[in-house]
Amino acid sequence: MMLLRPDDRTKLDDSNDNFFYQDPRLVTHVDEGFIDRLTQLYGQQLQPNTKILDLMSSWVSHLPENLTFAEVVGHGMNAAELAKNPRLDRSIVQNLNVDLKLPFEDAYFDAVLNTVSVQYLQYPEAIFSEIHRILKPSGVAIVSFSNRMFYQKAIAAWRDRSETDRVALVCEYFNHVPGFGKPKYIIERSSGPAFLKMLGLGGGDPFYAVIAQREPVA
Repeated sequence: MMLLRPDDRTKLDDSNDNFFYQDPRLVTHVDEGFIDRLTQLYGQQLQPNTKILDLMSSWVSHLPENLTFAEVVGHGMNAAELAKNPRLDRSIVQNLNVDLKLPFEDAYFDAVLNTVSVQYLQYPEAIFSEIHRILKPSGVAIVSFSNRMFYQKAIAAWRDRSETDRVALVCEYFNHVPGFGKPKYIIERSSGPAFLKMLGLGGGDPFYAVIAQREPVA
C-alpha cells in the first residue's frame, strides 16, 4: 500500500529533473546556524571509521572535521558539484524520481544522510525502503530540512503542509517501511517576527531533523 496519492507527488515544474540540475549551484541553501546545528547532530549520531552515504548531496559537506570515516559516498544530480565536495571518497549521479533502485549492496552503510532534499522525492516510499535495505542492522538514517526549497520542484505533499506537518510526514515515510525503529525528531524553530525573517533581518533558518535506526537483527 502506497503512502502518497498521485496528486501528492506532483510538482509545479514537471519537467525532467536532469535539466533543472544540469548546471552546478555552488551556493549554500541554508544559513550557518543550520549548518552548525547539523554538524553538531552528526557529531552526536555518527561513529568514526564507519561507512556513510550522503544522499542527494552537493558540493558542501556537513560532516564534522574531527571525525574520520572508512568511506563517504555521495549521491547527487550534478557531477561537478559532487566533485568539489572534499569529504567524498566516491560519488554517483542518479535521478531518484526515475531510477528508484540505489546501486549498493544490502547492509553496506552504517549511516545514510539526507540534507534539505527530501521534499523533492516523488516516490519516498521506494527510496526509504532502499535506505533501509542498504543500512546495516542498527544503522542510522538522518533526514534534515528547513523551510527553504525550490518550490517548483517540491512535491505537493510537501508544499501543502505546515513545517511541523512536514516533520510528521518524514516520520510517516520511516514508519511506512517495516524494519525501521520508531523515528525521533528535532524541531528548532527560528525566532523573531516573520516579516523580519522574510527580509533577512532576524531569526535564522529553522532546523528540523528526523532520525531512525534500522532495527537490529533479533
